[in-house]
Amino acid sequence: MKKIIFFIFLLITSVSCISTKSTLQNVDDNAPILQLSRNNTFVITEYSKDAKYGYDKDYPVNIFYRNTKDESINQGRFLHALAGPNGENITFKKLESCCPFPNKRSEMGAGFLDVYDITWEGQKKPIILYVNIYEKGVLMVPVGFSLKKF
Repeated sequence: MKKIIFFIFLLITSVSCISTKSTLQNVDDNAPILQLSRNNTFVITEYSKDAKYGYDKDYPVNIFYRNTKDESINQGRFLHALAGPNGENITFKKLESCCPFPNKRSEMGAGFLDVYDITWEGQKKPIILYVNIYEKGVLMVPVGFSLKKF
């Protein structure tokens, strides 16, 4: 009986952590389908002018790409296309998944943002970017980054 009560408690607390309304501000289901380059990175042609894009959990980089079964590939396709502000090679490390939100594309009914730590040589302070594999949006280069030259 204690196990059943504990399971019900876990279920209630986990469901209560997910908001019933998404706070994401830059979802665009009409965004163009992401294309791949010869280097297996996403083709990115626009630079964001919004300082919140990617830096704020409500304005993540939305990299939905056909399915979400292998999110590390899609995240890598985006991050490997970026460079530092002067073309520096960047390194990145996933710190955590956070910020649950309701989502119809996920088997769980919820999506999570992935938080990445981005660094490059000569950088004073690491940059934190929020990446969302569950939603579509116009893919852009975040403020402070450039595109890698291949």
